[in-house]
Amino acid sequence: MARSIPQSFYKSAKWIKCKNSYMAKQNYICERCGALASICHHKVYLNAENYKNPYVSLNHDHLEALCQTCHNQEHFGSIAIGEGLQFDVKGNIIKIK
Repeated sequence: MARSIPQSFYKSAKWIKCKNSYMAKQNYICERCGALASICHHKVYLNAENYKNPYVSLNHDHLEALCQTCHNQEHFGSIAIGEGLQFDVKGNIIKIK
């Protein structure tokens, strides 16, 4: 999956603090299905033009706590790609453990 957002954004102290505080506020519960949430999803998709704007990238109003399944549904249009497989947070296919 091609990304226009530098990985340095996702490793920045500001993003990590924002993500962690949002996920804690949601009690790590997926806002769509109620399962354990592991991904802090940007409802406004980030791109090369908007990721530096904190109103877009670091705003709790634009975030959503999601489980891996719901995140896959959002980005790839399907819950599963095959028996025993799923997408990881980088969009790679991995075996379900």
